[in-house]
Amino acid sequence: MNQLSRLITILTLLKSKRVLTATELSTKFDVSIRTIYRDIKKLLEAGVPVITLEGRGYTLMDGYTVAPIQFTEKEANALITAQHLVSKTNDSSFVTDFEEVLIKIKSVFRSSILEKSEQLNNQLHVFDTRQASISSNALSELQLAITNFNFTEINYRKADDPNISFRKIEPCAILSTQNKWILMAWCHLRKDYRAFRVDRIQHFKILPEKFEDRKFNLKEYFSVHPYDHKKSSGDSKTTDHT
Repeated sequence: MNQLSRLITILTLLKSKRVLTATELSTKFDVSIRTIYRDIKKLLEAGVPVITLEGRGYTLMDGYTVAPIQFTEKEANALITAQHLVSKTNDSSFVTDFEEVLIKIKSVFRSSILEKSEQLNNQLHVFDTRQASISSNALSELQLAITNFNFTEINYRKADDPNISFRKIEPCAILSTQNKWILMAWCHLRKDYRAFRVDRIQHFKILPEKFEDRKFNLKEYFSVHPYDHKKSSGDSKTTDHT
């Protein structure tokens, strides 16, 4: 990749991600960190307001915009395919939000790309032979609770248990397995991390009260507590979801 292409890609990445480090960029482009420093300097010289956050990385000044991105046909096809995959999720809030995003993205497609994407949309179907799961409508709100560190109250029912338990939790991560969305959270009842199936949350309330970031790392957690999607009951560190 030449420098111009790399600069355009760096600018696109800075618009799509809040903060990027020089190490992340050097790894992505397989160049030295010194080269990334030169690239950032070039962007600054071109008038792009790149801000250096001490100890964190690079970001763009709030309010800075760039010209609309032109999508290739393959990129447009990837979005259409993703739409079909997302439509199979059992959470209606997520499906609705993704469809709204796609409408906005399609608005910048060239007419020729839009026509072909509509053709692919009519010729693409995703079959799902698994049994239908209980539907949910909480994923989008729970994602906001994760990123904004909001305490959340839930009424939760485990599998094969008619009783509903009240939990106050600190949502910290989302994962998907076996066509089910799983919420990882610090549970104040259990005084530990627990996994909750989103479609088994009967009611929820996002509280304005903020919790302190516990720096939960999903990969590190499951390296210590392997996830077992086959378990169907119980109340353990990885099976509250069932």
